[in-house]
Amino acid sequence: MNVKLRLTIMNFLQFFIWGSWLISLGGYMMGELHFDGGQTGKIFATMGVASVFMPGLLGIVADRWINAERLLGICHLTGAGLLLYASTLTSYHSMYWVMLLNMMVYMPTLALTNAVSYNALEKYRLDIIKDFPPIRVWGTVGFICAMWAVDLSGISRSSLQLYVGAAAAFLLGIYSFTLPACKPSKNQKKTILSAFGLDALSLFKQKKMAIFFIFSMLLGAALQITNTFGGSFLDSFKSIPEYADSFGVLHPNILLSISQMSETLFILAIPFFLKRFGIKQVMLMSMFAWVLRFGLFGLGNPGSGLVLLILSMIVYGMAFDFFNISGSLFVEKETTPSIRASAQGLFMIMTNGLGAIIGGNASGWVVDHFTHKGITDWPAAWFVFAGYALTIGILFAIVFKYKHETEEYSEK
Repeated sequence: MNVKLRLTIMNFLQFFIWGSWLISLGGYMMGELHFDGGQTGKIFATMGVASVFMPGLLGIVADRWINAERLLGICHLTGAGLLLYASTLTSYHSMYWVMLLNMMVYMPTLALTNAVSYNALEKYRLDIIKDFPPIRVWGTVGFICAMWAVDLSGISRSSLQLYVGAAAAFLLGIYSFTLPACKPSKNQKKTILSAFGLDALSLFKQKKMAIFFIFSMLLGAALQITNTFGGSFLDSFKSIPEYADSFGVLHPNILLSISQMSETLFILAIPFFLKRFGIKQVMLMSMFAWVLRFGLFGLGNPGSGLVLLILSMIVYGMAFDFFNISGSLFVEKETTPSIRASAQGLFMIMTNGLGAIIGGNASGWVVDHFTHKGITDWPAAWFVFAGYALTIGILFAIVFKYKHETEEYSEK
């Protein structure tokens, strides 16, 4: 089988697993299991907890002792069992610990999948810069397909969504062992400090980089809020006769999947925007796009306000990718080769680690604050989140000093 097709299948399944539950699990937990916002937020914050240390730990294992594709397979087979077990749980504490364990084996696979892809493309003498993006985009397609499959099968608010994720994880776990070997490097000198991005802490001595990383953490807190509570928000309209039979209420995952479709378009636009406007302006675009993302949720509804919800899905691509990908490119450009990998690890820890932990817990508290007798004032909660993003954007515009040169992000 063609190596690019094999890697495409791997990326498709990698994100199909995540898409099967990430967007809809919050609605299931707050609806069927009757978890409150704080509990739901804490469970989603397990992604942040796992992202702080597990990618670094398993990165060392893959670098020194076990083939990356085999470690990828072990992680997914373990994750399949954990998702299957999670589908049987109804108590908050049990669900929290099982999902934490699941995140501990899933989050490292995001990096392992990239490592396996880069190694295979290099082994077969293909152009990584040219050939990897078309392969990676199928990961987003897999995420969308999983959302649609769960939605159209009517299981988006049941434990069966975890069965779908478990089945996909099992398939990828087995499939991973057939991928081109990605052997440990015999000359690998990667240290514990570099694996966790800690030898890049010296970057905090630079005011520009310290400000960038701090704001990365603060904005990282916003990344999973709509994934955590978007489904529950749409479910809340079921009790209103005017909206009960609307498309957004009957098929919330399909409506929310527009966000992922938007991502594919904005990813392609990043080189143009970086070259034309520079990192500061692109980051500001992301921050104010988050204001729109949350604000339009607060103003919209599945009926006459459906167009506002659709607009919110469209701006998500700019909000998410202009921050994540552009931020990673900025770190790449501003660091020396000796600490480049560690700096990327530090960026991940600040955003998907510490930021996600803060966001998961704080957003749950906000939702609970606006919930009375089981009814949530969702517009008020969304406007609080929008106000947070607006504050971050204004402060970033004031304190982050960076002069953009047009040639910085030109194609080499």
